[in-house]
Amino acid sequence: MQLFYNPDLDKSISQFTFSQEESRHIVKVLRKTEGDILHITNGKGYIFESEILLADQKRCKAQIVSTKKKHAKAHWLHIVVAPTKNNDRFEWFLEKATEIGVNEITPIFCERSERKVIKKERLEKVIQSAMKQSLRTYLPKLNDAISFKDFMEQEQNGLLFIAHCEEEEKVDLKRRVAPDKDITILIGPEGDFSQNEISNAYEKGFLPVSLGEYRLRTETAAIVACTTVNMINNG
Repeated sequence: MQLFYNPDLDKSISQFTFSQEESRHIVKVLRKTEGDILHITNGKGYIFESEILLADQKRCKAQIVSTKKKHAKAHWLHIVVAPTKNNDRFEWFLEKATEIGVNEITPIFCERSERKVIKKERLEKVIQSAMKQSLRTYLPKLNDAISFKDFMEQEQNGLLFIAHCEEEEKVDLKRRVAPDKDITILIGPEGDFSQNEISNAYEKGFLPVSLGEYRLRTETAAIVACTTVNMINNG
């Protein structure tokens, strides 16, 4: 099954027209024609099965023939991560985290961050593409980038963890995670969190966790965190 994305679809809509970009892809690249069946998600749990009424490269029109909703998982995974200096590596993280099952991502700028600007529109397209490729029906939420200080002033709920590289006693993340619990995990930049940031996180209730015995790149640490939470919740 190939999945398309249209955030405007809901149960009240019976017919709709694809964007020009997707119309061209459906008709010219995939060579779909009238009567063919397509599957679309709105990123909110729904899958719409639709039949092509008009196979036009500029305005492919379809009619919804059935609707299903997939229930969301009981847990919510929020990865709060410093964007990497190399933008390709951060996009790779977003792609793989979406495939694994992340629910929310907040880019944070830390004292030692080497990247202070992100292009959110481009990153959202990476996430949308990964959602379609992996056949997910829930689109992960990408928040606006925020400073570490400002993020710490926001109220946080659920299990709160910070993964840093300082030499101190930490418990493995897999021993801290509990099934069906909301989880927020802080992942720092290439130069790690500063001691001040670590202390601030502790004051806000974040607990230190280990992601293994080796030092990991930012994007690798974030993927290990996603994978660990996913395995605990699907074991």
